[in-house]
Amino acid sequence: MPTPLFFELNVEKQQKIITAGISEFAGYGYENSSTNRIVKKAGISKGSLFKYFPAKEDFYFYVLDEVTSELIFALEKEVNTLSTDLFQRIEEYAVLEFSWHIMYPEKSRMIVRAFSRNDPALYKKTILKYGDREQELYYRFMQDVDTSCFRWDRQKTIDLIKWFLKGFNEDFLEQIQKQQNTDLEKAKKDYVKNLSEYMKILKEGILQQTA
Repeated sequence: MPTPLFFELNVEKQQKIITAGISEFAGYGYENSSTNRIVKKAGISKGSLFKYFPAKEDFYFYVLDEVTSELIFALEKEVNTLSTDLFQRIEEYAVLEFSWHIMYPEKSRMIVRAFSRNDPALYKKTILKYGDREQELYYRFMQDVDTSCFRWDRQKTIDLIKWFLKGFNEDFLEQIQKQQNTDLEKAKKDYVKNLSEYMKILKEGILQQTA
């Protein structure tokens, strides 16, 4: 968390520091990021940065909080516009999320890096910090889904899809992380196409129908 001194700065100065952090962490990740480059971009001294944030990790998680909160706010605004059909809603939601990532590429890269497994210790802290928030958003997102056609228990069905999406998204983010200069528009199309195919398997079932 920032110290009280950070909140004594005017909003423009605060935003300049946050923007410098986003740029650095998006470009280099946490481990390879440089506080020297951050303070140069922010136009402050290194001593000032550590007056505002006790350690680099505090600054990193504050910036990541800002970025993830922006994404969540943008998605929550649109939830009521989505289909009540479970599988269609998941695909529409995926398009919304990727559209945000395309609109804000630096913020997107920071999020992708944050949830990759390149730094196991930091990844563990990230999951501990954001896991509950992610789960709460998922259940809010599923709240008004039409369950009249569900064959199985509503909660078990929704949990099953949650586990699938978690693994699917982690694998996809890992692939993106390995690529250089990712084309996010193409990534969105690939993501939605693959997601749609797997949703069809879940919807229709794994086993062939026997006569």
